[in-house]
Amino acid sequence: MSKKRILIVDDSLYMRTIIKDTLTENGYEVIGQAANGETAIDMALDLEPDLITLDNILPDMLGLDILKTLRDESLTSKILIISAVGQQSVVQEGLKLGAEDYIVKPFTSEQLLDAVKRAFMI
Repeated sequence: MSKKRILIVDDSLYMRTIIKDTLTENGYEVIGQAANGETAIDMALDLEPDLITLDNILPDMLGLDILKTLRDESLTSKILIISAVGQQSVVQEGLKLGAEDYIVKPFTSEQLLDAVKRAFMI
C-alpha cells in the first residue's frame, strides 16, 4: 500500500513542524505545507493530497471558507480541521461542510494520529 499523502495548512511554522514530524514518524508522506489560505487552495488543487490538515484561523481567510471552496471544486481529499477555536458551532459547521474531523489545539500526537486514522476509515 502506498503512503498516504498529506498537505499541512497552518500559519504557525511551529505547529506545521509538530504535525509534520508526528505524521512522517508514523509512515505518512507530507507532500506540502501552506501558511495561508490562498496557497493552501492552490496546493490542494494542484497536489490532490489524500488528506489536508487545516487550521481554521489563517492570515487571509478562515479554514471553513477554504473547506467550502475545496468542496465546491469537488476535491475529494479528506480534511481534518485543527484549530484553537473549539466552539461547538464552529466544530459543527466544519463537519457540516464536509470535514472528517475537528481537533482542538493543543492536542497530543495520539489525538492527531487517531483522527488521521479515523479520517482514512470514513
